[in-house]
Amino acid sequence: MIPFLYKSYNELQSFYDTVIQTTDSSVTVIDSKEYVRTWTDGAEKIFSVNHNEIIGQPITRFFDYKDLEILQSLHDGKSIVAQFHQPRPDLFVLINSNPVYCNDEIIGAVVSETDVTNQVALNEKLFNMSHEMHRLEQEVAKYKDESDPFLAMNGKSPVIQRTIQLARKVCSVKSTVLILGESGVGKEVFAKAIHEASEAAKAPFISINCGAIPEALFESELFGYERGAFSGANSKGKKGKIELAQGGTLFLDEIGEMPLDMQVKLLRVLQERKYYRVGGEKEINIDFRIIAATNRDLQEEMRKGTFREDLYYRLNVVSLHIPPLRERREDIIELTYSFLNDFSINYNRPIRDLPSSIMHELLHYNWPGNIRELRNVVERLVVFATDGIIKQEYLPFHTTETLDNHTAHSLLLSNNNTILSLQEEMDEHEKKVIERALRILNGNKLECAKQLGVTRATLYNRLKKLGLQ
Repeated sequence: MIPFLYKSYNELQSFYDTVIQTTDSSVTVIDSKEYVRTWTDGAEKIFSVNHNEIIGQPITRFFDYKDLEILQSLHDGKSIVAQFHQPRPDLFVLINSNPVYCNDEIIGAVVSETDVTNQVALNEKLFNMSHEMHRLEQEVAKYKDESDPFLAMNGKSPVIQRTIQLARKVCSVKSTVLILGESGVGKEVFAKAIHEASEAAKAPFISINCGAIPEALFESELFGYERGAFSGANSKGKKGKIELAQGGTLFLDEIGEMPLDMQVKLLRVLQERKYYRVGGEKEINIDFRIIAATNRDLQEEMRKGTFREDLYYRLNVVSLHIPPLRERREDIIELTYSFLNDFSINYNRPIRDLPSSIMHELLHYNWPGNIRELRNVVERLVVFATDGIIKQEYLPFHTTETLDNHTAHSLLLSNNNTILSLQEEMDEHEKKVIERALRILNGNKLECAKQLGVTRATLYNRLKKLGLQ
């Protein structure tokens, strides 16, 4: 019995040694006392430490404790997947580390490191090329007489594309437009795009935030005033926003916060197409388009008596609803990389990679502040990544998995700029194949297993692993 066990042990050891040495990656195995038990040729090549020197020695004798992710697996039971690490100024690696369990007890840990230094160098070259392309695009843009402002909008989701198509239709006319949407969805971006795509593109685009102006100053800001109109007035008088927008577009942001008495005066201007400055006697004719925007429910405001019904119907000739970011999650990836590129260039800070774990966090988050919040978060990531490496701790939030992992994976896969691990790609493809087969066979799992050429037990195992049960 003992010779048989000894032979079996030697055979297993031979297989183990061959598998370990066959991989191109660095593989290190330590025991429960932090002593090195396995140190591959790949490890020698990456870390320049001879096999005979390190085997049987504490790993902390050769490396700083803070640089040893394998100890997190050994002492905390932590699994690490594809973590970016720079052990030396000239070396970049991707780390995978796992604890080794026996009878529910950790008896050691295994770590593999893949040298990605060449890939990092290539990525930096690509970034520099992107930087130069961005500069050239800006130069070319200076010589373009015409451009489509809607093409600059990021997002390929059906819901945002429908909104863009509707916005395009109102560019050729001067109809009043009411833009509805939560804070941060990009209402002013749409307003500017409508203006820039209209015949009045070279005329002024004047924006006024109705929620930021004190009620006492609202009339003079909107209509302007003559000299001496009131105490403290400019001795030369002042043009109002309406006059400044002549021939162009007046954008009234947060129209729901406009005082009631000003709503009456604005309505009169829209009806009569003329007005007077404060303290003035000369009638001024107007020719401009109004685009209004709000994050409030104006119909509810009408019921409460805080917004005039007649003004609502005057403004609501064409209404444009901008969807919140949580309803167009497939656009988060494109928006994120766009902001990442912009801030990388603005701050002259090449970002080597955006870890998939962080993209999963971005996809899971509900974004109450919408695109504005996403932009701020990406800027924060770039600001903190002084070494060009974005880390999980730089995020200002941690999600509570509001989006299931399969949906997140699907969104990542749908974006050509995102590369998942080979296993993730294969799992996603396998899931689609099984789902299609079950759909064709009306859910008959036995027949599905036969058609796919696997046993029923194998199919059930795959269904469970892929979350299809």
